Amino acid sequence: YGERLRKLTIDAKFTCPNRDGTLGRGGCTFCNVASFSAEHRTELTITEQLSQGRARLVKKPSKYIAYFQAYTSTYDEYQLLKQKYDQAIQEADIVGLCVGTRPDCVSDDVLALLVSYQQRGIDVWLELGLQSANDATLKRINRGHDFATYADTVTRARALGLKVCTHLILGLPGEAHQDYMQTLAKVLETGVDGLKLHPLHIVEGSVMAKAWRAGKMQLLTLEDYSYSASEMIRHTPKEIIFHRVTAYAKKPMLLGPDWCGYRWNGLVAIVDNLAAHGGQGEAL
Repeated sequence: YGERLRKLTIDAKFTCPNRDGTLGRGGCTFCNVASFSAEHRTELTITEQLSQGRARLVKKPSKYIAYFQAYTSTYDEYQLLKQKYDQAIQEADIVGLCVGTRPDCVSDDVLALLVSYQQRGIDVWLELGLQSANDATLKRINRGHDFATYADTVTRARALGLKVCTHLILGLPGEAHQDYMQTLAKVLETGVDGLKLHPLHIVEGSVMAKAWRAGKMQLLTLEDYSYSASEMIRHTPKEIIFHRVTAYAKKPMLLGPDWCGYRWNGLVAIVDNLAAHGGQGEAL
């Protein structure tokens, strides 16, 4: 686009089958269920949320990406989804549509709808929360789907020409560096266009918070996270886009690890590691 774009996040009042009783209640064990309503002003319309997002920016670009981030953003009736997506892209400065969801909530009709926006010139990304390719881990964190479900959704989406960005979490209970590398290998083998890496951090209101307080959670150090994330980057082909390589939360919502309380800690450590040991794709 010849300039920097910014994402404008939207909470369109979606829910999640892992919260509303369809699959389960309470959500994934790492998820802060109670914080969602407090973090987003869901009384605002989509248009109002986009306007508010623009207003918060000090340096305002001329083009934006509408990002349906909260909850499961394909989990609704087709016509309601279309109304919400249509509202998000109706203004001329919205050139992209990013839809975050679960791999078990993406029907063929939803994919066809996203393709229709792409055919109109909108830059469309389907973001899928996978977290791990290990089915035992997915069950342990109450994810509610398996890797095969993810692989099926990715295959169907990419066959239609849609770009897929996959979310992965490092530091989940029972996993270590070799598990992250195995997950990456399976994701790359299935096919993907973008990746988001997140360190596991414990937040208030999550099931994991109880385990953390009981001393049953061992959290990643900054050194371990930056090493594993950098190794994953080095083992990823250069044409795949890393949309994110770390994440953070603010106290008092954040319980641990403390280094996840600052935006730049993970980024600087990863950049230093890549500079010292090689960049993206150089370990292939």
